[in-house]
Amino acid sequence: MTGCLTWIHFGDLHVDEADEYEGLSRFRALAAIAESHLGDAVDFALLPGDNANHGTDDQYARIADAMTGLSLPWHVLAGDHDFEPGDLTAMRAITAKMAPYAETIAGYRCLFLDIVSAGKGGPDFRIDPAQRAWIERELSAAAVAGEPVAVFMHAYPGDLRDDPDGIAGLFAAHRVAFVDTGHTHYNELLNDGRVIYGATRSTGQIEEGAPGFSIVTLDDGVPSWRFQAIDDPWPLIQITSPADRRLITDPARADNVPGSAFTVRAKVFGGADTVSLYVDNGQAVPMTRVDGVPSFWSASVDGVGDGLHRLCVSCDGTEDRIQILVRNAGPRPKRNPPVALGRDVNAIGAWLDRGIDGAQRGPNKNGLDW
Repeated sequence: MTGCLTWIHFGDLHVDEADEYEGLSRFRALAAIAESHLGDAVDFALLPGDNANHGTDDQYARIADAMTGLSLPWHVLAGDHDFEPGDLTAMRAITAKMAPYAETIAGYRCLFLDIVSAGKGGPDFRIDPAQRAWIERELSAAAVAGEPVAVFMHAYPGDLRDDPDGIAGLFAAHRVAFVDTGHTHYNELLNDGRVIYGATRSTGQIEEGAPGFSIVTLDDGVPSWRFQAIDDPWPLIQITSPADRRLITDPARADNVPGSAFTVRAKVFGGADTVSLYVDNGQAVPMTRVDGVPSFWSASVDGVGDGLHRLCVSCDGTEDRIQILVRNAGPRPKRNPPVALGRDVNAIGAWLDRGIDGAQRGPNKNGLDW
């Protein structure tokens, strides 16, 4: 088992005096909630870009002050709005690390990319040749080291002006576990058959639902994603393995498509004394804590037949549900050749239990009329 990596993603803040700093107020409230409930169950927090709506010193100073409300390591990306002044000098007020850079966290090679500086401002997203070569070197080094990879960038590869298919092809060829993005303003997951992509609702310019944050976990490379709105109850439960059927990228892996006997793992954020697993609404199976991984629980099941099954993990009146595909002696599902890697045509659609309504309300090029 590679290990478990978890981060919290606060969607694009768009901090701006024009709306009386509404995005900043929401961010402060969400950071306080996260500080109260997440504890040591999360490895770091992410700001995915478009942090300051006009990239001004005052906007960044206010963001820096709000970031002190959450005592986690921070990783901060630049978006097109951060680049509005023509450079990213002012953004150094909220991060000492300017992308691109790589860091190994909990056994995962994490790549933080800059898709803004090579462009001309606005949504002119590009990766210059030097950074592309660096990405390829980092992916190859991670493969040699046996480290699964997570990538963080402001927008999907499909939004790049130069070589979007080449960048997404690199991610697919190196079996990147998850690519986390901002920019869309709406919650969304893509599965292009090789890589899972996630985008989280904007904090400062919301076109859908309530403010909140997403929590992403990689469990031995298997991704899970869930959105927690500001008024949602706690504890928050996230089934981390096996993979939900919508997030299968490698049917040959037993944690993507298990056989009759398998282990179910889940993270419970916010504290728990007892946690129960249910398979197809059957009898409760007690889950036990996993030593050495905060807030991690597991249970083993056996005798599950071929086909589609529903898993539910429950604790203190809250639950998480996924659907899994089981194959025993029968043939594994086939994978078709990939199409449109890293593009929103591969969106999985609505997944209401995870906070995705599938409506794509937003200002970017993929956003629909609203």
